[in-house]
Amino acid sequence: GGSVNCDVGVRVSSSSPFIKKPYRDAAIAQLVEHNLAKVGVASSSLVCRSFCFRKTSSFMNLYLRYFDSETLVSNVDEALDFLHAIPEIQISPEMEADIRDYATNDVRYPKRYKVRSRVYFIIIKTEAETMLDFKQKKAVRSSEGIERRDVNPVVLHLNEEHPGWYEGALDFKRVVMVPATGKHEYRDTRFVAQCKANSGLDCYNRIVEHLRERVDSRSQFPSAKGKNFKFKYLGMWK
Repeated sequence: GGSVNCDVGVRVSSSSPFIKKPYRDAAIAQLVEHNLAKVGVASSSLVCRSFCFRKTSSFMNLYLRYFDSETLVSNVDEALDFLHAIPEIQISPEMEADIRDYATNDVRYPKRYKVRSRVYFIIIKTEAETMLDFKQKKAVRSSEGIERRDVNPVVLHLNEEHPGWYEGALDFKRVVMVPATGKHEYRDTRFVAQCKANSGLDCYNRIVEHLRERVDSRSQFPSAKGKNFKFKYLGMWK
């Protein structure tokens, strides 16, 4: 029941797909896992999402996701039907009442509900009309009364080309199996690596490609433009 903190140093050989030609030098990578219950991440990309909101003249939809199961619904009853159909999720009367209240009030932030230790489903309100719109992030909610967030400074330099060594740090949701139960859960994981790249975006792509070949396919990776990816240019290679 204690926190899980482990540092794993990984040296990537020149034959690794992480360093592609003409980048033949080795890279140094570091992987750090955190116990979700201790980290307290309130990310919309955790385990499951769902949303249903009232706007000035219409209702917002609800997006729900639990591991590989996901749906976009137009009302809270459909959201509850989706949750009831998942055996692992037990909806108590108190939880149902809270979900109904959340779906009809003016709260804009995502809300997560515990399924078991370190496993949650999350409810997200969205103006997206289709699943494709939601995933492409085209559902931009009204900015009325909502404070505009500052642009991530990383984005401003993401596509600038400066061939050389980069260090990238990526925080993502890694799916791991719990030996004691045989079940899977998401864990907040940080991956840090140094590699040769042409730009910050190229560094991001190399890191994600490297990880996709080594972690569970259900693991979730953030956008290069978000706050969960940072990079710095270390200098020209020799």
